[in-house]
Amino acid sequence: MAMLSGLRRWMPDFAAALKAAADTVDNVIAAAVRFDGTDIPEAMIYATKGGKSLRGFLVLEGARLHGVDPKSVAPIAGAIEAMHAYSLVHDDLPCMDDDDLRRGRPTVHCKWDEATAVLAGDALQALSFELIMLAEIPDRAKVLMAHMLALDAGASGMVGGQAADIAAETADTPLTLSQIEGLQAKKTGRLIEWSTAAGPRIADADETPLRQYGRALGLAFQIADDVLDVEGNAAEVGKAVGKDAGAGKATFVSLLGLQGAKDRAAQLVDEARDRLSCYGDDAETLKEAARFVIARRK
Repeated sequence: MAMLSGLRRWMPDFAAALKAAADTVDNVIAAAVRFDGTDIPEAMIYATKGGKSLRGFLVLEGARLHGVDPKSVAPIAGAIEAMHAYSLVHDDLPCMDDDDLRRGRPTVHCKWDEATAVLAGDALQALSFELIMLAEIPDRAKVLMAHMLALDAGASGMVGGQAADIAAETADTPLTLSQIEGLQAKKTGRLIEWSTAAGPRIADADETPLRQYGRALGLAFQIADDVLDVEGNAAEVGKAVGKDAGAGKATFVSLLGLQGAKDRAAQLVDEARDRLSCYGDDAETLKEAARFVIARRK
């Protein structure tokens, strides 16, 4: 099954749910950020704007599947997007990926300066835990959500994956396919998996199906990013493209070939959708989300 065309017409329910999630996240973060006369609050809000809010959507949709009031978990959706935004702000810094374009706009360190970018990222990371505490969910769930986010975002998760990715750029031997999968499962996958598991965790339900869905979804998402780095253009994607090939990095495309990478992403989408079978038609919006991650053009 080839990667789906970016021209695919998405189900109205999915498009509406994704837009509603983005609006929810924007409102939650705007209400929580406190202006203090410095550039940091403005930079924080700037960093969270313009994205897909896919992770926030996954939180809200997983909660809906388990009968949890979306209003009570809105701060959780804001929390994961704040954490994601922090990671992007820091990844874009000259000492890491050194990018000057993100979501079609200047990166935070280009619009302001490096110190502001570092501090805005730090503040967004702290804000993510504050927002978890503001959610109207049981205290047990708050502790679990905060603990798991610390693990999934830290050295054993996203940060560890980013460190491995940086190390791979100067390694004598290119990474193997299994090593890339392990790296990306941390760097990209762990926050997506956290997002999909949020609903059942809050409801004290079995999180296995949605965790497995999130694991497959996260890997498909990263493969799609590698494809966009080859096929996309900066104006459409909203960030620099062609950097991986220019740096000689091993990627899913370099190891599997362009069509092989697309086929692998499509297989992962099928796997992710299959993991939702226990939810029946109630999970149709999440199934559409799986299709979306490999058909997106940014």
